[in-house]
Amino acid sequence: MTGRDKSRYTEESVVIPTIKLNNGMSMPVLGYGTWLGFNDQMEIDMPSYKKMVDALEYAIDIGYRHIDTAHLYRVEPEVGEVIEKKIKEGVVKREDLFITTKVWQHYHREKDVEVSVRDSLRRMKLDYVDQVLVHWPMSHNQEGVDEKIDYLETWRGFEAVLKAGLTKSIGVSNFSVAQLKRLIASSKVVPATNQVEGLLPLLSNIKCAYNRNTTPLARRDARSQRRTRQRNKGYRGRELSENLLPTTVNSFNKMFYHWNIRLKSGTNTRQVNLNFPQHELVDYCKSQGIVVVAYAPLGCLVPSKNFPNSPEPKLDNPQMVAMAKKHKKTVTQIVLRHLYERGLVSLPKTVTRSRVLENASIFDFKLDADDTKVLESFNNGYRSNPLLWYINFEHYPFEKVVSGAVSLLLGRTGRPSGKEIARSALSLARSAQAERHNESYFFVRKDNDPERLETRQFVSRRPIKTMDGGPANIHLS
Repeated sequence: MTGRDKSRYTEESVVIPTIKLNNGMSMPVLGYGTWLGFNDQMEIDMPSYKKMVDALEYAIDIGYRHIDTAHLYRVEPEVGEVIEKKIKEGVVKREDLFITTKVWQHYHREKDVEVSVRDSLRRMKLDYVDQVLVHWPMSHNQEGVDEKIDYLETWRGFEAVLKAGLTKSIGVSNFSVAQLKRLIASSKVVPATNQVEGLLPLLSNIKCAYNRNTTPLARRDARSQRRTRQRNKGYRGRELSENLLPTTVNSFNKMFYHWNIRLKSGTNTRQVNLNFPQHELVDYCKSQGIVVVAYAPLGCLVPSKNFPNSPEPKLDNPQMVAMAKKHKKTVTQIVLRHLYERGLVSLPKTVTRSRVLENASIFDFKLDADDTKVLESFNNGYRSNPLLWYINFEHYPFEKVVSGAVSLLLGRTGRPSGKEIARSALSLARSAQAERHNESYFFVRKDNDPERLETRQFVSRRPIKTMDGGPANIHLS
């Protein structure tokens, strides 16, 4: 225990295998994700950072070596402090760690990529990171306006920071097969990884509330404006450039995203959970030597009030429980093991020590053919909202089909019932697929009549037809 704080020492330990990247580096197949998630008010749960710090310290103590963070997550300083502490304690050496961060969307110009990476290094007090990712293929300025910057330009900036030694590898996140093909054909360096979501349960709330100046509905709400001003002062004294984050939070945002239905899915959505395993995307990445990394890999396993109608399996699913009992494991471990056997890297998020250990205890058993058959039976095309706020952006990565997401204008117009939402969402989804594939919509009550829901186009604000066939004019500002 030389150099190690005995109070932090633990007898538990795990050995996590690694996978070779296309540049020869080794990446642990299981990492610790530092995204904090949301609280009940749909704000980034910044107060939970202390729990994250404790869990990350424990993770490194027991053998985790892969840490995933990002500019967006607002915890790079804490991540850096944990790394520095564990190196000083002698628990780990810097070269033993694999640290990933990401460049956010208003740093997509070639010259700005290095600025973002150097800022991340400064916040974490590191000389280099092991990997930097393009967080999303779309770009926008700090007011949320699409800058239409080609991700090929962004990638040139990534190649430059790789050459400069600021990172040892570069990759992408949330890229489609088509975007990957175009990137590979036009670049010198093939991405080492493509990090994709296991599920996207709440991320649209980030995008829609990214900046108070870009959420027209929230500009009408005094409480949202007041809370935004308070939040934009920064968290724990951080500079403004680190606070261009979801800040506009009110009851509208709690309902902005929460309607999902099954539609015929394109091949470009980036889910790799049991409900939507994305074999085509995974197979293409493997054919190009690109490792697929899954964040939020547990999908809809945990029941959520935000997704009351999400499909099976859940933690108490009889088939999953029986499989877990058969292997003397938990349902979570079964799912993570399944992803591992598919050749994927997983980044489960938790701030609980017991789950940190549980998530990494998946390398001492194997699933059999019957298990795999059951797991693959949950592939039903269910997917989450494909970031409708960005649907008209130049480099939007998902197929532009309305997926039944429902946005509600609350306060001024009231709140439709669940049945009203269901009926209107299904009707709109069908008509949208048949007629218009490049728009996003939200629902409001028409003349405060609970039996009539009016659809309005949110992004481009051009008139469209209401559910009863009449015109719907938009005046949001």
